[in-house]
Amino acid sequence: MMRIANGRVYDPQNGVNGEVRDLWIEGGRIVAPTQEAADRVVDATGLVVLPGGVDIHSHIAGPKVNAARRLRPEDHRRNVRARTAFLRAGSGYTVPSTFLTGYRYAELGYTTVMEAAVAPLAARHAHAELNDIPVIDKGCYVTMGNNHFVMECIRRGRTEELRDYVAWLLSAAKAYAVKLVNPGGVENWKCGRNSTGLDDRVTGFNVTPRQIIRALAQANEDLGLPHSIHLHTNCLGQVGNYRTTVRTIEALEGRRGHICHIQFSSYGDAAGKGFRSGAAEVAEAVNQHRNVTVDVGQVIFGEATTMSSDAPLEYELHRLTGAKWLSQDVEEESGGGVVPLVYRREDLFSALQWAIGLELFLLIEDPWRVMLTTDHPNGGPFTSYPQVIRLLMDRGYREEMLSRAHRRVGAYALLPQIGREYSLYEIAIVTRAAPARALGLHNKGHLGPGADADVAIYAPMADAEAMFSRPRYVIKGGRVVVEDGVVVADCAGRTFYAGPEWSPGLEPEIRAYFERAYTVTMENYAVDLGSLRQSERVPCR
Repeated sequence: MMRIANGRVYDPQNGVNGEVRDLWIEGGRIVAPTQEAADRVVDATGLVVLPGGVDIHSHIAGPKVNAARRLRPEDHRRNVRARTAFLRAGSGYTVPSTFLTGYRYAELGYTTVMEAAVAPLAARHAHAELNDIPVIDKGCYVTMGNNHFVMECIRRGRTEELRDYVAWLLSAAKAYAVKLVNPGGVENWKCGRNSTGLDDRVTGFNVTPRQIIRALAQANEDLGLPHSIHLHTNCLGQVGNYRTTVRTIEALEGRRGHICHIQFSSYGDAAGKGFRSGAAEVAEAVNQHRNVTVDVGQVIFGEATTMSSDAPLEYELHRLTGAKWLSQDVEEESGGGVVPLVYRREDLFSALQWAIGLELFLLIEDPWRVMLTTDHPNGGPFTSYPQVIRLLMDRGYREEMLSRAHRRVGAYALLPQIGREYSLYEIAIVTRAAPARALGLHNKGHLGPGADADVAIYAPMADAEAMFSRPRYVIKGGRVVVEDGVVVADCAGRTFYAGPEWSPGLEPEIRAYFERAYTVTMENYAVDLGSLRQSERVPCR
């Protein structure tokens, strides 16, 4: 048994806001207070005690991540922090190795991370890499928004067949949630003031993105999956795309939906002025629709590596920047690409992206429905989370950073006018309690009895970036894995997956489809449960 003594606890799920109390841990879980003697006492006097961090959207495993590591050898020579021997040794900055990914997340106080997009056919590769990531618990979302079988079911109005196929795909991929990326494969550069892309017909299928979103959202609800659909909107990255985002939220018609990296989908336009912030319009839509949660995808100045199943977007980035480019196509299921990118504070577009992300954090009223991400590594590396936390908590620091950005950013953004500062309680929500709740992971993101004993303990500092960069202790499953910001113990995290029921009557049609369309057999497609090093099936409602 372990006791964490005299810490100042922030546990929003249980309404605890900075109260000094003890926590008791036994068998890898938080337990009720007891009079029994503890085998180990962690003295947290004067320290801040939080649940372990939960990242709802990151890119940490799978073919595109591995391809990015190969595409960017220069990234592996980058020295980011002199104290980090792994980085000096060449393990990567924006796209770190599997081992460094787990260790660096743990060194920041994060204990659960979700891989945000895996094609079903690539799931075996993704799970091999997830197995190799130490310490953290994880899971993956499986892409379905451009799956040919899915679109054929929608075209033919086969609702029950679609529901069963969604369940079968999740089971086959051992995935946690349904992911939609630019559903229907809309060519992003065609979106603009006169088109949201939602009603464009998909060539060869005669369905629209709007129909795909609604159908998969309904299937998700019918199956009672723990997480809502996880949606990368159409027209991402395009000037004026805030209209698409607002219309997409409306198109859900009350069904649950999570809009990911919404900063990239909140760009406005103005006659004669071009690009401006659309954060106010998007934040208003989120505020009005309580069925929707979002993560931000905050841009960080410096190097990034964009990677997405949104193939048209990646090609356009390559075309606009001239940067090297890698493209992938996954048979009947998905596509994507990888392009290195640099966000420069002196560039107006980059500065506006940076400002828009912060505006969304500050304009969305309910912190339970907005979550901290950088869409790692698209907006910047996850190692920048402490900097984002400081930007949210310290208006003076925001103003200093704004003064060093492009001089005209204030003319097209709202950030200079926003005075809100996050409290430590709100930071605990957006980095821990809210993502755990949105994911339906009831044992994560809080410190009540029965919760996983994932705890991050920090020394309070005026500089929130310094504070959250180096936790005093991180406890994973009741075991101290980090002391004074350095990993001191290793462990294998679990892989979460959803396990909805599906009708075996669909199997003959799926088998016939595989024989007609795939280069692999149905028998070789599914990921065997034994391929997951440690796993946990999360029940559906």
